[in-house]
Amino acid sequence: MILLDDVSKSYAVRGERKVIVEGLSARISDGTRLGLLGRNGAGKSTLIHCITGLAKQSEGSIEVLGFDTLHDFRTTRRLVGLVPQEITYDPFFTPLESLMIQMGLMGVEPNRVRAENLLKTFALDEKRDAYTRTLSGGMKRRLLVAQALVHEPRLLFLDEPTAGVDVELRRELWQEVEGLRAAGTTIVLTTHYIEEAERLADRIGILHKGQLLLLESRDSLMERHDGRSLEDIYLELIRKADGRPAP
Repeated sequence: MILLDDVSKSYAVRGERKVIVEGLSARISDGTRLGLLGRNGAGKSTLIHCITGLAKQSEGSIEVLGFDTLHDFRTTRRLVGLVPQEITYDPFFTPLESLMIQMGLMGVEPNRVRAENLLKTFALDEKRDAYTRTLSGGMKRRLLVAQALVHEPRLLFLDEPTAGVDVELRRELWQEVEGLRAAGTTIVLTTHYIEEAERLADRIGILHKGQLLLLESRDSLMERHDGRSLEDIYLELIRKADGRPAP
């Protein structure tokens, strides 16, 4: 599904190069649920932006289903859906209008029936004609997920989708992710909630200072560490990478 070959991303900051992702190579198989963990600033969102076409890698190559993200941009962009970390919306459109417009932006024929079904799936059908600016934060988060799914992507990126939401909404989003996985969607989830990754992901990746510390099956990782919690394993690996003693 995703092939990363020696991918690096750097920016010029005040005349100096700042490396965000460095020499990252990995293969993520079709149907995977990958939980990508790491501190703020580890490079998780930057890597996602490179894969989804919001940024260009400085070095290396990225393929999605065999298509190069730079040379076959239009094809790869339509294969992926992205739920961004920030809540973004147009305050003057309704949820229904937002989904219809998003379909057009993603190159598919606007389909009111599909839009209505997505609104119902994410409990937004009663707000279909309200201005988006009047929705609660949780409702706006649901709408972002629905927008990412309008074109039925093969690959879905969820960049901290439950940050700042209440427990009930978090559980609802978990159920939706599990349903998407059952339907065959490959999912990459970034989160700071370790229990979220432990529940939803079947593979775990840990990104630290732009480098991939590991990419491994969740079950084999925990078995290799004698059944310890994923949180304990994560903290140990991060501290070891920093040269600090384990907790």
